[in-house]
Amino acid sequence: MKIPVIGVGPDGLAGLTARARDLLLGAEVVFGSDPTLRLLPELTAERVRVGDDLPEAVERVRATLGKRRAALVATGDPLFYGTARYLCEKVGAEHFEVLPHVSSMQLAFARVKESWEDAYLTDLAAKPLADVLDRVRTAETVGLFTTDQYHPGRVAAELLGRGIDYFTAWVCENLGGKDERITRGDLADLREMRFDPLNILILKRKPGVPDRPRPAALRRFGNPDEVFAQTRPKTGLITQAEVRAVALGQLDLHPGDVFWDVGAGSGSVAIEAAGLVAPGPSYAIEQDPADYHLIVANAGQFGVGNVRPVFGSAPGVFAGLPVPDAVFVGGNGGEVARLLEACWDALRPGGRLVTNVGTLEMLTATYAVLKRLAGAQRAAGVEGSAGVEVLMVNLSRGVEQLESLRFEAVNPTFLLRARKPAPDWVV
Repeated sequence: MKIPVIGVGPDGLAGLTARARDLLLGAEVVFGSDPTLRLLPELTAERVRVGDDLPEAVERVRATLGKRRAALVATGDPLFYGTARYLCEKVGAEHFEVLPHVSSMQLAFARVKESWEDAYLTDLAAKPLADVLDRVRTAETVGLFTTDQYHPGRVAAELLGRGIDYFTAWVCENLGGKDERITRGDLADLREMRFDPLNILILKRKPGVPDRPRPAALRRFGNPDEVFAQTRPKTGLITQAEVRAVALGQLDLHPGDVFWDVGAGSGSVAIEAAGLVAPGPSYAIEQDPADYHLIVANAGQFGVGNVRPVFGSAPGVFAGLPVPDAVFVGGNGGEVARLLEACWDALRPGGRLVTNVGTLEMLTATYAVLKRLAGAQRAAGVEGSAGVEVLMVNLSRGVEQLESLRFEAVNPTFLLRARKPAPDWVV
């Protein structure tokens, strides 16, 4: 006999389907948190409180299996940041039947008339505020289940203390109840306000505001993507931290080298390369005005004085730059393949060229161009060509969820490397 896990709204028993009501009224024992059980005063079954001691709740639920008619109640959708998910994992999903209600998070976004399709959603009861601040900082839209410890005023104060002041905020209290209230304002407005403990905090980024990187202990290379300021809506197009680290290894940079980052975006590759080629220069070439200013800001954040931001279109700006020892080509679309030949021509003999592309079409195009360039030199009798190296990089990042570790896959990406032969280069 399966245990029904029933989502309950603010109107309690009256808001349930007939089947959910029958299952609850026929249960001998009902598990749930105190606030949820208080929504169901009509129940005559034994009430078992599910609190913070989840292992104890698991054992008590297991003890009822096959012995008593039991039910478990939770607010909204029991599997959306609820204890029901934990119980299903520990007891076994085959022992449960889930009957969801409208999630309070879903209801909150409906009240403020904002989409939650791409929002960053989390529960501050499951993750400390310090662990989610970077995700909040870089998000477009955020939905937070708050707690007594991490209430909206404290969240606002913590964000403002880190220079994150670019969100419009809504606090949605007692959703669906007679004392429901929606408060809208800036984070500074919320800092001193007090709200009912049953609330959800929604944050919406104001238009045209870039991310602001957090002060942090910075690595020599492979820094997290979040420490680089990025423009909206292009966030996520940065060369990923792990891919960036591999690319810098392929570039084989040495102190005193001249490095070009073509299509530099926010400048992440050029900035980390600067630490490897110092005192040599690292040129960050970018044609987008907003991204150019981000390169300047990010270079200042990292404190690297040998980054040389160059505003202009490639290859037109190449003529005024010193001959590079290594070139990284970023960007997207047909632009990458178009630039490879000009970068190859500019590269000194023995220099290294690396490019990063994200689609099979771009892989095919860039591979063909680099093969042609390297092949032309072999045909001309230049010794030492090692061809084109290609890596497909598949990454998954660990994410802790309750007491479990799972992995979130990052979109595959491709790195291509070629070394320009020198007349006297011997492998």
